[in-house]
Amino acid sequence: MSLLRRLLRDPVAALGLVIVIFAVLVAILAPWIAPYPEDAFESHLLQRLREPSVEFPFGTDNLGRDILSRVILGTRNALAVALSVVLASTVIGIPIGLAAGWKDGWLSDILMRLTDVFLAVPQLILALALGQLMAPGLGTAMVALALTYWPFFARTVFAETRRLRGALFVDALAGIGAHPLRILLLHVLPNAAPAILVRATIGMGFTILTAAILGFLGVGAVPPSPDWGLAVAEARQYLPEAWWFPTFPGLAILLLVLAFNLLGDGLRDAADPRLRRSRR
Repeated sequence: MSLLRRLLRDPVAALGLVIVIFAVLVAILAPWIAPYPEDAFESHLLQRLREPSVEFPFGTDNLGRDILSRVILGTRNALAVALSVVLASTVIGIPIGLAAGWKDGWLSDILMRLTDVFLAVPQLILALALGQLMAPGLGTAMVALALTYWPFFARTVFAETRRLRGALFVDALAGIGAHPLRILLLHVLPNAAPAILVRATIGMGFTILTAAILGFLGVGAVPPSPDWGLAVAEARQYLPEAWWFPTFPGLAILLLVLAFNLLGDGLRDAADPRLRRSRR
């Protein structure tokens, strides 16, 4: 609760939190609040490319589908992809970071050099390469992103484990005969949780952006999925006349990515006492 109070004192971080909560509620209630939920899969060619109006506040796309409904339904896809990728990345990255950070030696060197190899290649390029090896789809995008984002968690946990392994409470636990696995899981990992939470929050925004880029490039979601990146890609040939077609999905990407970044920065400031002291 103290972390939440410190977070809410930062108006910028609080704004990010509000937008994220709003997006989560929209994702949960999407089938009920979308004006035309059937537009996720149906076409209405007689009403294609209509400008924003009372009936269609965001206009319609090239197949006559309500863009507002597809933006709302796309929120669920965006958050599901981001959450799945971040969870999968933590499952891979956290054990590697703990194992490499606990003791020096050949295992630590091999794990960190492997992590450095993945970090040396831009994530988008690596995700595109992996995506080309599999059939396009949301599943492909999630696998490609998870396999390219875990090194960030591995590096974060590695640094935190290295910092904590020399702490007095760790020496005391080792002195009374506590098993190293018990020390890592019950004491080191909880103390590294704030750094992991910050990385996960920022990773959510970065994953949403990268997944949208993959959809735009044809490696991610495929029609008729209500994907924001795919919507922007489909709108290219109708610009500049149908300006509303890419504008609203693009704004959705911008707002949600910005919200997660603001929230992540706020969590970092609230969780790290060194940052709070340096600002006084």
